[in-house]
This record gives sequence, structure tokens and C-alpha cells, in this order.
Amino acid sequence: MTARENTPAAPQVPEDPDADARALASTLRIRILRLCLDEALTNREIALRLGRNPATVLHHVRTLVDRGFLVAEPVRRGARGSREVPYRATRKSWSSPARPGQARVLVDAFLEEIGLLDDLDDSPMVRLGLRLDDAGYRELVDRLQEIFQEFADRPSDPTGVPRSLFFSLHDDLQRMRPEA
Repeated sequence: MTARENTPAAPQVPEDPDADARALASTLRIRILRLCLDEALTNREIALRLGRNPATVLHHVRTLVDRGFLVAEPVRRGARGSREVPYRATRKSWSSPARPGQARVLVDAFLEEIGLLDDLDDSPMVRLGLRLDDAGYRELVDRLQEIFQEFADRPSDPTGVPRSLFFSLHDDLQRMRPEA
């Protein structure tokens, strides 16, 4: 296990950044990783939660396992005595270098997830317009990264509510463009 409680270590797979990038180039795979973050789920359970066909989900699960993003836990018996393999995320995706196009997949996965919420007004949101020099920008990014890492390192609370955080700091192109 890694520093975070109940998180399996990513298995050793041959280093292949392109294969890793392809594995993470799917909103469905990103959502599977999030579902299995602190709870081991079988393919059937993942498919049910995502409202997808189990065969389709199994293809994506196998891709994530092959690249070390998911790890199979010991086989267990299901309600009818069937053999079930639960999977848990290894958090390898957190340390994988960003590749072209990956940001779009993360944004799309985020939009799919918040699209499931009944009332967005119940979720805290912040939108700021800032004007920062390079030092101010770096300070903001570093401080936020420290906060994100602090919370990521906390052990999962089994009685806690699963929550999601999405953060993006980007240039405000509308304010940068000269007036026409």
C-alpha cells in the first residue's frame, strides 16, 4: 500500500507514456478510476453505476489494468456464488505526465459527472478573474498544489461522502484579446 490508506501500489508495467496516454484518453476510463478510487468494485458494479454495458466496461477495465491504473484485488464470491473480481485504482494517473488532448478528456469527464447532479446550486463554486505576474501565478499554483496534496494524502473516511474537486487555472482569452 502507498502512503494513502487502502491504496494499492501500481503494478510494475513496462514504461510506455503513449500507451498510458491512450489509456487515459477516455472519459469513461477516467470515471472508472474515480469510482474505484477508495472502493473496490467489480466490473458488474462499475457498469451498473455508470449505466453501461458490462462487456464495454470490461474492455475499459482491462485497458486500465494492463497499464497499471487499476489493480485486481482477490477474487470474491458474488450473491449467487459467481466469481467476482473487484478492482481498485492505484492512483498512477496522478503521477502520469500530461499528454496533448488529456486536458479535454478531464474537462469532458468533469462535465459528465456534474451533469448527473440534481442541483448545481448546492455545490460550492468559485470563479475569479485575476491579473498576475509570473511570480504571483507560480505562488498561486504552488499554494493550491500544497492544499490539494494535503487532502489527497489524507486517509479515506469510510463514513465520509465521496466528493470531487476539479480545478483549472487558465488564461482569460476574452480579456486578453484587443477590442474589435
